[in-house]
Amino acid sequence: MILRKVFIVLLVLVVAGAIFGLFYYPDATETLEDRVAYISFQGPIQEGLAGFGTGVITPDRVAQKLNNLEDINGIEAVVMRIDSPGGAIGASQEIYQIISDYEKPIVISMGDMAASGGYYISAAADSIIAHPGTMTGSIGVITTFYDPDGLLENLGIERETVMSGEHKDMFSRTLTDDEREKMQTLTDQAYDQFINHIAEGRDMSQEDILPHATGEIFLGSQALEYGLIDSLGGRSEALRVAGELSGIEDPEYYYPSEPGLFQRMSGLAARIPQIIQGQKDPELILLERLEDGLKPALKYQVPGF
Repeated sequence: MILRKVFIVLLVLVVAGAIFGLFYYPDATETLEDRVAYISFQGPIQEGLAGFGTGVITPDRVAQKLNNLEDINGIEAVVMRIDSPGGAIGASQEIYQIISDYEKPIVISMGDMAASGGYYISAAADSIIAHPGTMTGSIGVITTFYDPDGLLENLGIERETVMSGEHKDMFSRTLTDDEREKMQTLTDQAYDQFINHIAEGRDMSQEDILPHATGEIFLGSQALEYGLIDSLGGRSEALRVAGELSGIEDPEYYYPSEPGLFQRMSGLAARIPQIIQGQKDPELILLERLEDGLKPALKYQVPGF
């Protein structure tokens, strides 16, 4: 009986969302010419729920926004506004690939900050525009974790660990010299991947990038001098460059509508059957990670993030 009621509520939400969406989303048959789509992303880079919440940049959100533009006639290029301090390696690499594979020109317009992972994903674009005072760069990789042994000893707490695998508990105690070496190797390899992707995306040599790949933050004016971006300016400059790349003489911005809370809730409700059937939804995976204890993650980041 409870299951039946859940499905009835779900059906009502999905149908109502679909009806509301008819009035909310732009008509794909509308004739548009010489338009440049403007989409924006703000927050740290990580895996997350597609279309739910705007405080993070996820591969699903980036892919979703770009895919939605395919249904709108007359979009010749995309300006993507990025404001991010960085984030997780895997998510940054996935977004980099999504941008790199997109068929139409993409111009990155950097906001206050597009550093570390924010710069990583920007390097895949056809052109990068930043304000003179934009904080960018921070090309590097950091691995951070905390050793709880001293705290546990002061609190008089004894820990007993049962495990399989020699290094399974390495992030919950003091590292051995061998484990520190392993982590340094892992971090160095991730750093090499970062450099290689920047070189590929920016059409630069690794030798040109390495002097600036120290984890240092640069202003937009410095980044232009180092060849890390293409020009200085804001949205107007990004629009001009997007017009040049797409062959538009008099480009105009097109601003796609953002899904409202009702649409996002409807999308979330649509996954209830998967949860009921025992399939792992992102929320359930997150709960499992919390139960297991949050593991430290490699991140492209700036100090304090």
